[in-house]
Amino acid sequence: MTTSTASFDFDLFVIGGGSGGVRAARMAAQRGARVALAEVLGTDGLGGTCVNVGCIPKKLYSYAAHYAESFEESHGFGWEGEKPTFNWATLKANRSKEITRLNGVYGNLLRGSGVTVFDAFASLTGAHGIALATLNADGSPGHQEFTAKHILIATGGTPHVPHFMGHEHVITSDDIFDLEPFPKRLVVVGGGYIASEFASIFNGLGAKVTQLYRGEQILRGFDDEIRHFVAAEMIKAGVDLHLNAGVVDIRKTGDGLRVECEGGALVMADAVLYATGRVPNVKDMGLETVGVVQGAKGEVVVNERYQTNVPSIFAVGDVTNRVQLTPVALGEAMVVVDQLFGPAAGKAARNMGYEFIPTAVFTHPSIGTVGLSEADARKQYGDVTVFRSEFKALKHTLSGSTERTLMKLVVETKTDRVVGLHMVGAEAGEIVQGFAVALKAGATKAVFDSTIGIHPTAAEEFVTMRDPVKV
Repeated sequence: MTTSTASFDFDLFVIGGGSGGVRAARMAAQRGARVALAEVLGTDGLGGTCVNVGCIPKKLYSYAAHYAESFEESHGFGWEGEKPTFNWATLKANRSKEITRLNGVYGNLLRGSGVTVFDAFASLTGAHGIALATLNADGSPGHQEFTAKHILIATGGTPHVPHFMGHEHVITSDDIFDLEPFPKRLVVVGGGYIASEFASIFNGLGAKVTQLYRGEQILRGFDDEIRHFVAAEMIKAGVDLHLNAGVVDIRKTGDGLRVECEGGALVMADAVLYATGRVPNVKDMGLETVGVVQGAKGEVVVNERYQTNVPSIFAVGDVTNRVQLTPVALGEAMVVVDQLFGPAAGKAARNMGYEFIPTAVFTHPSIGTVGLSEADARKQYGDVTVFRSEFKALKHTLSGSTERTLMKLVVETKTDRVVGLHMVGAEAGEIVQGFAVALKAGATKAVFDSTIGIHPTAAEEFVTMRDPVKV
């Protein structure tokens, strides 16, 4: 274990209180290091994007949106009567209460581990120097400076809105959770997972949702068949999806926001959500002053050890613009802690692998995926065998819903190894998480075939598919 260096105020100073930063600070302190963490608690609070304006509240709103269809579907199972009415204010208040509770949990975990937490904006003054912009008791600006042997940048990302006529009228995913009033007409611009998720969520909550995407299909980077399938299901559920539809300008009128698309089409809205990408959150951090190398989007460039070109400065998570997923930031944080302060007792130092990272998209229906898309597998391996199953889930034989489920396996023919597994359907993320372990362990299609399915479930389809898709 690395010993403390008395000439520095701290052994590790973490800038950013999101998932990766909190994990690194806690674990380093548990190793005996002197650790500080700086986060402006008056904005989002501890936990970062995921806890405050990302994964957690988004999933809570997704749950809320599912109730409308569940009430409708219940009639097929004998439940009678009208469905309850939706109260937007109640959902917002209950979400806020839960997020505040989680902020407190994160704070208690940090302080309980011995981490010094600063409610301040931090910037770099040198390879080992940090300046904090704080507020004094009387509300006047304050300033503190500290030194640290190691500095970890974990400031995440922030929504990016391109400059165009009327950009001042739009909101981002940071604003959507507390929007007031509830938008009866919502335009969502973008085709990534954030845009597609919010289009599904607000459609489920009762808004008239129009999704505009300038590409040929939403969810670029996912398996093509999955993309087309989920888009069709979203349209069937009520989302008015327009592809190859870029925005020209947005104007405020007496009837709401007037959105003009390329080609002249007009859409009226009460709110316009722009979800066209995120950029690393590095503004005013002093990276240029210290000489930390950045990429084209401002991302902090790191090596395989998450070390910048300034040896004492490290970075993990979305600020490096690699894989923008909370569990990835957590894994990267642990690699940094283990290499700087040694692994936990009895444990080996961790390594971070980027192969077979599972992910979910909480559209309605949801997506779960791990491994390579069919197209990427063909590029990498050449000869692949594809297994596919599409069906109506058992629940919907009585529910009256027309929703369908799609499952797909991509197998490297030569080795019989399953290299891609994809699903669109209820609880896709929950199902795919378990299969991700199998893919990480190198499971073959023969292993899948020899596994007994749990009946009746949708998940059993992954171990009962026998006939490959004919090319």
